[in-house]
Amino acid sequence: MALKRVNRVGEAIKEEVSRILQRELKDPRIGFCSVVDVEVSSDLRHAKVFVSVLGDEAAKQATLAGLESARGFIRTEIGRRIRLRHTPEVVFRLDSSIERGARVSQLLNEIRREGTEGGA
Repeated sequence: MALKRVNRVGEAIKEEVSRILQRELKDPRIGFCSVVDVEVSSDLRHAKVFVSVLGDEAAKQATLAGLESARGFIRTEIGRRIRLRHTPEVVFRLDSSIERGARVSQLLNEIRREGTEGGA
């Protein structure tokens, strides 16, 4: 039962943080980023928000700095929008799984091309 609630709260936080990033944050440091996942502790006091950022390493660090400075605002908005006894502390982490997936896909395509060129 408790695990179900933790998952539900995590999904709600993911949706709300996504909305906040898309519509309400005006920080120029925050580039194109999307919320990939949210891990919430079992006591609902901490939430790790995993974001994927499009761009080079400098863009990723700038976006992370922008998110860090907006953390208080984001936490306040989560508390306002989701009814919880305690609003969780929010921590942002970079998630590079999308980039890794794209790189693997690119490598597989290169292997396929080399295989068809070599076999013909």
